[in-house]
Amino acid sequence: MFSKLKEALTSFTKRISETLKYRELSSEEVEKFCNNFLLELVEADVAFDVAQEITESIKSKLREIKVPRGRNTEEVILDVTRDSIREMLNRGLSRNFLEIIKDTLSISKPVKIVFVGVNGVGKTTTIAKVAYMAMKNSLRPVIVAADTFRAGAQEQLKKHSANLNIPFIGGKYGSDPASVAFDGVIYAAKNGYDIVLIDTAGRMHVDVDLMNELRKIVKVVNPHLKILVVDALTGNDAIEQVKFFDKAVGIDGVILTKVDADAKGGAALSIILGIGRPIFFIGVGQGYEDLELYDPNTILSRIL
Repeated sequence: MFSKLKEALTSFTKRISETLKYRELSSEEVEKFCNNFLLELVEADVAFDVAQEITESIKSKLREIKVPRGRNTEEVILDVTRDSIREMLNRGLSRNFLEIIKDTLSISKPVKIVFVGVNGVGKTTTIAKVAYMAMKNSLRPVIVAADTFRAGAQEQLKKHSANLNIPFIGGKYGSDPASVAFDGVIYAAKNGYDIVLIDTAGRMHVDVDLMNELRKIVKVVNPHLKILVVDALTGNDAIEQVKFFDKAVGIDGVILTKVDADAKGGAALSIILGIGRPIFFIGVGQGYEDLELYDPNTILSRIL
């Protein structure tokens, strides 16, 4: 995972530390090293504007760097690089997801969560992972399939529900998704469940009818959280998806899937740094347990 990104960062720190062993860096050398690093980041699939922001942050710190006597120069450069990237990764931090759920439960039950996203991002599997995580934390979830549009969507989610022994609420294909979602909320309320996880049809922003349908679901259900699921491999396109869905229905947070599939690492890093919304989880595999709370230090450990 993130191999190309790791190579770029390792190479960058080694080149600079070799020079620093003998003398301080000149402004010209800082510029040269950072420009080369910028190109390497882009080659690792980091979006250009994100790569530029990373290198500019590092550049400003390098211009003021002093290596204490007896300190390993490579460690010093690694600290500078780590601090710069951590500052940017911290922008994706949100309140702990479980804390949000438990705080909401103290004033309103059940907690209603609507999941949105385009086709193929792994939304259905992600909902099952969130349900599994909720169960592991002594919460009782209900899964609702308000995707009455895509063939197989109901069956897929129903199978996950059966695997996890969680109640499943669905509707006939072609039925009103908002009505199905509302039925799921009523069922959860009557039977004392804690969380309602509502799946919606994957949609592209050009599909006006599906977007209007999504707005109707949100209006009828009035969810506590609207979560956008995005694919780590899509890079800048995911950032555009966030902008669009946020404008359409408002987005409270993001789940980033298929992070384990991003061999280079740049696309995932671009989304994390450029998304402009809290990141609740990252998906790192196909199993129900392969959902991690977003943690900048975990991301850093993978790329440094």
